Amino acid sequence: MRPEPSIPNQRPAITHAGRIWKRAIDISGSAVLLLFSAPLIAILAARIKLHDGGPAFFRRRVVGQQGEFDAFKLRTMRVDADEVLRQDQKLRQQFEINFKLQDDPRITAIGVALRKAGLDELPQLWNVLKGEMSMVGPRMITPAELKKFREAAWIFTSVKPGITGYWQVYGNQDAGYENRIKMDVFYVENWSLWFDLKILMATPLCMLRRAGA
Repeated sequence: MRPEPSIPNQRPAITHAGRIWKRAIDISGSAVLLLFSAPLIAILAARIKLHDGGPAFFRRRVVGQQGEFDAFKLRTMRVDADEVLRQDQKLRQQFEINFKLQDDPRITAIGVALRKAGLDELPQLWNVLKGEMSMVGPRMITPAELKKFREAAWIFTSVKPGITGYWQVYGNQDAGYENRIKMDVFYVENWSLWFDLKILMATPLCMLRRAGA
């Protein structure tokens, strides 16, 4: 599947039964993965703590279907990351374009490895189990990013943000923000149980490919 060339202002046709199936996959998938990944999360958290003495986990305030919530992550940035961005005007201007930085100087050495493998997002399985996130959905965004979506902002009240998703697996991570928006909208407007399962099955290979890049 490929995104449409424009962003139509329409609503997804996700049935009540479809939402029940999606939630069932979220609960079972997150519970099983949390059970098996808990030892790995504990080891990685200890490694982060030993690296610089800072907190092992990071709470990112993001937009959810029912309002804002804190998404959990393993910390990959320096403890003073926000201060670095505030003090460097050039860096801040670059960040405001796509809300990410190429060769971000705030990311720690262990953080680079965690991000490449996607392991920093393992704690978000708890957000999925709580019902704040989904296993598959649009990439989570901060409240400040919402203005980027303009007329497409409705997707975040229609579905929950996902740990993985159409853009995360099939998108070009270096492409512009507009391309990401189109792919997220395309996913929501064309949602099906098979679409979610296809993305879930493709996610492990995508993670291995990026980890080896």
